[in-house]
Amino acid sequence: MTEIGIDKMVKLNNGVEMPLFGLGTYQASRKGTEEAVLHALEIGYRLIDTAQMYGNEREVGNAVRKSGIPREEIFVTTKLDNSNHGYERALASLETSLELLGLSYVDLFLIHWPVEGLRGESWRALEKLLEEGTCRSIGVSNYTIGHLSELRGSSSTMPAVNQVEFSPYLYQKDLLEFCRSNSIQLEGYSPLTKRENLGDPALGQIASKYSKTPAQILLRWALQKEIVTIPKSTNRERLEENADIFDFEIPQEDMAALDSFNIDLRTSWDPTTAP
Repeated sequence: MTEIGIDKMVKLNNGVEMPLFGLGTYQASRKGTEEAVLHALEIGYRLIDTAQMYGNEREVGNAVRKSGIPREEIFVTTKLDNSNHGYERALASLETSLELLGLSYVDLFLIHWPVEGLRGESWRALEKLLEEGTCRSIGVSNYTIGHLSELRGSSSTMPAVNQVEFSPYLYQKDLLEFCRSNSIQLEGYSPLTKRENLGDPALGQIASKYSKTPAQILLRWALQKEIVTIPKSTNRERLEENADIFDFEIPQEDMAALDSFNIDLRTSWDPTTAP
C-alpha cells in the first residue's frame, strides 16, 4: 500500500482526479452544514458530498465560496433526487442544483437511486450534462451488480463512481471486485455504521493496538482498500478525529481480521431488492 495522505487522489475512468477522503452531509442541518464544511475545508478535506434530497446544497456552496480555497481544488458531488428522474427533469434538476450551490459546475453528479423504468432516461441526461461540462464526471449510487450490468449493456458510458454503503460490517466484496474490473471507483457512505458498531469489542481490540479510536480504524480500513470514504459529521472534534488517520497503517493481518467482521449490516437503504 502506497502512503496515504488527506490529499490522496484517485483517478476516475474519464481521467478526472477525485480525493480519496471527504465529508458527507446527509441529515446535516442547514446551519450545521455550512459550519461543518467550512471547518472541514480548513483542516484539509477537499471532497464534499451533498445531494438534492439533503436540502443543504445552498449551504455547501456558501461554505465552498467562503473558504477562500480555489474552486478547482474542491471536489463537489451532488445527486439526482428520485423525484427528478427522467430525461428532461434530470437536466433541469442539475441547473437548479447549480443555482443553489452558486457554482458553474459540479465535479460529480450521481443518480441517487436506481428508480425502475426511469434510470435509463436519467443516465442519458447525465451523459448530456457531462458533454456540456456542467459536471466533470457522472456516476450512480446504491447500484448493485445487476443494476450496473444493465447499464453496461445499454450505454457506452460507464459510471465513474458507484456510491454505496460500505464498511467491514457490510463488506460487499463481490460488488467491489465487479466495480474494479469495470473501472468504476467504489465510494463508501456510512463507513462508521452510523456509530452502531463502534462498541464492538473486536474492533476496540484492534483500535487499541494502534492507539486509535474504533472510528479511525473503520475509516483507515476503507482507505487502504482504495475506497473513497465520506464520513458525515457536523461536530468539530469528530471532523478532526476522522481526519486523523494518515499517520499509521493497518497491516495485512488486521486488515484480514476486519474483513471477517462482515454481517451484512445495512444502516441505510437496501438496494438489493430494487428491480
